[in-house]
Parts: sequence; C-alpha cells; structure tokens
Amino acid sequence: MRHIDDEERRARLALGHRLAPAARAGGAEEVARSLVALHGTDPATVYLAVGARLADPASTVADVERALYEDRTLVRMHGMRHTVFVFPTELAATVHASTGLAVAAKARAALLKDIAAGSDGRLTEEWLKGVEASALRALERRGQATVSELALDEPRLREQFTYGKGKSYEAVQTVSSRLMRVLGVEGRVVRGRPLGSWTSTQFRWAVMPPYPELPVPDAQLELLRRWLAVCGPATEADLKWWTGWKVTDVRRALVSAGAVEVSLDGGGVGYVLPGQLDAPEGDLEPFATLLPGLDPTAMGWQERDWYCPQEMRPALFDGSGNIGPTVWWGGRIVGGWGQRADGEVVWRLLDPAGGVEVERAVAEAAGRLAAWLDGVRVTPRFRTPLERELAGR
Repeated sequence: MRHIDDEERRARLALGHRLAPAARAGGAEEVARSLVALHGTDPATVYLAVGARLADPASTVADVERALYEDRTLVRMHGMRHTVFVFPTELAATVHASTGLAVAAKARAALLKDIAAGSDGRLTEEWLKGVEASALRALERRGQATVSELALDEPRLREQFTYGKGKSYEAVQTVSSRLMRVLGVEGRVVRGRPLGSWTSTQFRWAVMPPYPELPVPDAQLELLRRWLAVCGPATEADLKWWTGWKVTDVRRALVSAGAVEVSLDGGGVGYVLPGQLDAPEGDLEPFATLLPGLDPTAMGWQERDWYCPQEMRPALFDGSGNIGPTVWWGGRIVGGWGQRADGEVVWRLLDPAGGVEVERAVAEAAGRLAAWLDGVRVTPRFRTPLERELAGR
C-alpha cells in the first residue's frame, strides 16, 4: 500500500487548493472548480477565499459578482450538510441529486408539521401549495426580489405561526422565511444579488434555472470524484462528514470511483483516485496565506491534525465547529488574524517554531490583504476567540 505522509498531504493541499503562488488561478470560476464548492454562509468568505487564490486579486469583487449575477457561471445554493455554498453552475444538478433531495424532503416535512401545529390547523398543506405557487409566479415576473417585495404580491407570505409551542424555545415565525428556505433546499429558488455591498447578508431571491434530474448514485459518484481529486487522500470519515451522506453511500461511491487505498501518518487509511498516487513534483517555495473564516480549505476535512494541530483549535474555532480567519504557512495553519475597527489587519502566530522568515512573510501577506480591502471592514459571521481578541472586541 502506498504511504502518503503529512508533508506530502500538505504539498498536495497547497497546490490543489491554489494556495501556492505558482498554482494561483486566473478567475473566480477557476477557483470554484478547483475547490468544488466555496462556503457561502458568510457572503464575505466567497470573495476573500477567491481573492486569496487569484494570481491578480485586484478585480476579485467584480469578477465574483459577474460570475454570480451576470454570467451565472456560479450559483449560491444549499448543498452538503444543509449548508449554503457557491458552486460552478454545471454542478447544480449533481449537488441537488447527490445531497439536496434527502435534505429537501426532511425540510418540507418539518415545515408542514410546524405550520400545522403552530397555527392550530389553520395553515394547511393545500394552503401552503397555493402560497408558494403564487410566490414563485411573482418571483418569475420580478426576476429578483426580497421577501418583503414578494409579500406585496402575495400577502399570505406574512402569515405567522408559533414554532415549538409550549417549549423553552417557543418563537413566532413568518411563513416567508421558512418557505423560501425550503424552496432553496429543493433547488427551486436561489439567492440573488444582495442589498448593499459584497459584505451584505441581505439577499434577493431568484428562480433557479431548470437543470436535469440525475440518478442519485450517478450524482454521488460525480461529486465524490470531483472532491477526491482536490482533497485526496481523505478518509472515509472525511468523506462522510463533508458530504453528509450515509456511510453506505460513501462506500458505494468509493467503489464505483475505483478509489485506491493509501496509508497515512498515524495509522489511518485514506483514498485517492486512480492515477493520483504519484507525489507532486518539485519542492514548494515557502509562502504565507491569510484565509477567511469558513474557508473551504480550512473546513475541507473532518480529521484535521495534519494541517491544524489540536492545540490551536480552541483559539481558532467557535463552539459549533466553525473556523475563523487563519494564517497559513505552506499547507498548514500556523495562526489566526482579525481586523480592527480602523481596518488594520492584525495577526498572531500560534506555532512557536515559526521564526523570523515566517513572521516577515505573514506581515507582507497581511499588508497585501489590508491594501486589497482598502478600508472595508469584514467581521466574520461566526466569531472565534482569537479573532475577537485581535479585533479588540
């Protein structure tokens, strides 16, 4: 069995995820295809993740906005683990069939149950069908719209119900917020252009362009191949976590892909695609990178010891497992960064073995990021202990 040690894994990461200067991309679509998916829960993450991987990041914002809202070569939609991602548009059908269908069925059932219980039977399944059909027609006419704008055309979207009646978490919810989320998971609507700047979290909605229905096993095979091509070697646990699939689905897709077992440092077993057993050629030049919170590389694997030591995690992750802004040296995490109220990018190394070379390279990378931001303040959606401390609050 071929052995791939941690050093080689980090080299593969640096090249495959376009962190190394020699591997930088020419545009937003190229970055997204290289990573399979960009985390889209925090809108700023998409832009920062793309900018960190472009050979010329100067036009990052315009490039991403063109791809998302004009050319539609990228799409923001629900995907693995019921999470919002930005995918290459050609992957929409694959993602929906491989991961979205099962999640959508549960989301629809939960909504019907909640509105019936929370309205004492007043809001029924038939009533909801009428509301969503009317809302979709209105959205088709408008092209893009906020929920408030849609409610002008379909006032029933403003109806409210009690969620968790009698429970400690009881709360009043509006039909519109839950319904649009379910329609998003079902692949019928997508998030459109936001209100405000590229850091805004308030999005318009748009009707999702039609795409073919794919057989679930075929879609799972395609998604696994794409992910393993850039994230292999990966363990079965990594694959199950990243996809959100059942372990039986993961194993079936691994067999269909002809995935090859390799041994890893620490005694684990990983998988690579056939033809990817050879190590990367040449030695990587040392380099520093600052990646945003929820970056797809930092969140790419469940088993992270080979690029993120255990002792760093309390400072870099929040209580729900979301990673904050990180500092990378080559293919591993060595610290974190934040941004003060005046826009200054500040950082801290958590690896005592860094030395002067690393500090100088990180300082230069932080300077480049600050210049690119040009005074724009980015606060991660999920705050982490080190980021809060560095930001001063």
